[in-house]
Amino acid sequence: MSLESLYQALILKHYRDPRHRGTLETPDASVRMRNPTCGDEIGLFLGIRDGRIETLRFQGEGCSISQASASMMASLLEGRTLAEASAIAQRFTEMLHGDAQAARDPSLGDLRALVGVARYPARVRCALLAWNALAEAQRSLEAEEEPR
Repeated sequence: MSLESLYQALILKHYRDPRHRGTLETPDASVRMRNPTCGDEIGLFLGIRDGRIETLRFQGEGCSISQASASMMASLLEGRTLAEASAIAQRFTEMLHGDAQAARDPSLGDLRALVGVARYPARVRCALLAWNALAEAQRSLEAEEEPR
């Protein structure tokens, strides 16, 4: 099995059997986003404890890339600090924009299976949809912390 075939199998595995799919009854942050280009949707729900992502759930509809990316993200980020999540998001974005070093970064875990998406700019938006929702959730959490 070639590396590309292995990556495709991993993407389909996350798409068909997503991890961390669902909602939270009382999330600390929740965001819904839609990719206007293709109509893919993601709802993201975060439970935060002591600056760490204690629970991350998502709901969504769309292509295998957007849904697999959300599943991989949730699997990778639970238990991480918000700063660690931001660093991984940055590295993932670099990979999707063709950074070869980022594509070899082991901190991305299963997300490296999406390296081929970099060849299809229209699909990059699909892969980043959940990550953009995460960034928006982080901004809302930071806004809540700012003194008024």
